[in-house]
Parts: sequence; C-alpha cells; structure tokens
Amino acid sequence: MQARVLKYGMVFILPVLFLVGLWQRGLWSYAPLIFAFGIIPLLEIFFAPQERNVESTESEMRLADKRYDFLLYLVVPVLYTMIILYLFALKQMNLHGYEITGLTLSLGVMLGGMGINVAHELGHRKTRFEQTLSKMLLLPSAYMHFFVEHNRGHHKNVSTHEDPASARFNESLYHFWLRSLFYSFISAWNIEKKRLQRLGKSPWSFENEIIQFQLIQIAFWLIIGLGFGWFILAKYTGAAIVGFLMLETVNYIEHYGLQRQKVTDFRYEKVQPIHSWNSNHVVGRVMLFELSRHSDHHYEPTKKYQILDHHDQSPQMPTGYPGMMLLSLIPPIWFAVMNPKINNLSPTPP
Repeated sequence: MQARVLKYGMVFILPVLFLVGLWQRGLWSYAPLIFAFGIIPLLEIFFAPQERNVESTESEMRLADKRYDFLLYLVVPVLYTMIILYLFALKQMNLHGYEITGLTLSLGVMLGGMGINVAHELGHRKTRFEQTLSKMLLLPSAYMHFFVEHNRGHHKNVSTHEDPASARFNESLYHFWLRSLFYSFISAWNIEKKRLQRLGKSPWSFENEIIQFQLIQIAFWLIIGLGFGWFILAKYTGAAIVGFLMLETVNYIEHYGLQRQKVTDFRYEKVQPIHSWNSNHVVGRVMLFELSRHSDHHYEPTKKYQILDHHDQSPQMPTGYPGMMLLSLIPPIWFAVMNPKINNLSPTPP
C-alpha cells in the first residue's frame, strides 16, 4: 500500500535534478527539462499502458489515506524553495548564458509540470486551505485567473466552441496558444463580472477575484524586481512563460478536435468520457498525479486524483502527455497522427 502512495513522489525528481543543476552547473542545468521531455517519453515506449481501475474497497482506503493529499501540499514549499534558489543563483553565481537558459527552462518545467498541475488538482477541492494552496501555485506563473476560468468556465463549456481552452479540429498549437491565452483571461473576467452583477455589485471593485489576482501578481513581480534586479526579473518571467505555455499545451492535447453536440439551440449534451483524450501510460500518469486520466476527471470533476478511472469509450492518446506535447510542437505531424483518430470517432468533427 505504501508503494501506491509513494510512487506519486516521483514528481520530486524534478527539484532534485534542479538542485544537481545548481551544484554541477554546465549542461546539468538542463537536467529537469531533459528528464521531463527526453527520459519520460523514452520510458513510456517500454512501459505498456495500464487500464486497471481501483476497486471500490481500495478506493475508500485511498480516500482515507491523507498521504495522497500531503504529497500535493508538499509541492508548495518545494516549488517556492526552488524559485528562491534560482533567484539567488542568478544574483550570486557567475553563470554562463547557456547555464542561465538551462536553469530558466528547468524552473519553467517545474512551474508548469508541478505547480500548475497540482494547482489544478487542489483548485477542485472544497476547503479554503486547499484552494489557497492552488492559488499559491498559480501565482509564480502569473496565471491565477485559471482558478476562476477553469473551474467555472472550462468545465462547463469543455469541447465546445464556447470554451477557449478546447482546441479545435485542424487548429495548430501556436494558433491555440494565442486564442486561449487571450480569451481565457476574458472568460475569467466575464465569469467574475456576472457573479458580482448577480450580487448587485460592480465588477470594478476589490471583491472581483480577477482584480485581486492581478494586484497579487504585480506585487510578486515587484518584490522580485526590487530584491534581485530587473535583469533577473526578466529571466524569471521567461520561466513563468514556460510554465503557463506548458499548461496551454496540455489543454491543447487534452481536448483537441473533440466536440460535444448541441441538443437544443442553447444547450449541449452532458460531458462524457468521450469528450477528453485519455492516456494510461503509467510514467506520465504518476508524474502528473493522474492528470492524463482526463476523461474521468471531466466526467466527475470533484474526484480525487488517486481514484480516477479508465473508461473504455474514451479516446486514447498514442503516448503519454510528455510525448504528446512534443508531437504537438510540429503541427503537420500532429495532424497526421491525430486527425485520422478523430475521423474514426462518431460523430466526426465539424
């Protein structure tokens, strides 16, 4: 039973490799990046996908085991420690340009792969403590509006053209980045605006969470700029960009080309496992706290990561998330692999 919990601690390989990069410098500064997008995709070639679901009795045991939650909570201090070490390294160490680039990319991988991913899981929890941790993990990537848009927008509109975070058939990753980055923020603002209007309050008030988030993010960036200098702030901003582009790339692969059908002029069919791409590749599943069992997550959004299920009817990715993310960077190859899979689904995309 202990191994079933501790396997999710594999994600902490990334900060360990980051520390090695700080210590050894040189090409070691790229170690987390190489591990995430080199080693893991190779490992997934040799490990077969596992479709086994958790039995009901085991599911109850996993839900009662607080160690699954503790691993999520641990990401917060670990990630902020890595950020502080990165800032001091750039300020105090005589680093070559390629070493700074390696550390920046590696930190970005952790901001996205650890920070935003765990923020996503905790953002679906009901306690104020866990939701606060979620926001803390979104802050370093300047993506706190995700907390509003994802939970109250994306899950409602997923796999429709009303959802900026659902990639459309034949849409390239780069076009999707621009569309989702802009319209996801607009969607988050509109969601908060409507909430406040229902309460008879102005959206231009400090009760608007989006305004709160922007002020917090500005303060965070100012602290870094004033404390470490504007050059280091610019480098850190590069890491933050890598972090939120990783999130948007994951958004792209999770719903690419899948479309819910309208049952009336104003209503879509209920979200089903067929409306999200799924991956049972075990290494990616463990490293990402089961995020790749995304079909079940959208089918039951409040379900904790340790008990997410495989659904036979959900469309399956040919590899795990890291491999699919790399594939998405080359649109012609992505379309050649994924479009035939979508055309074989029923109904076919519009």
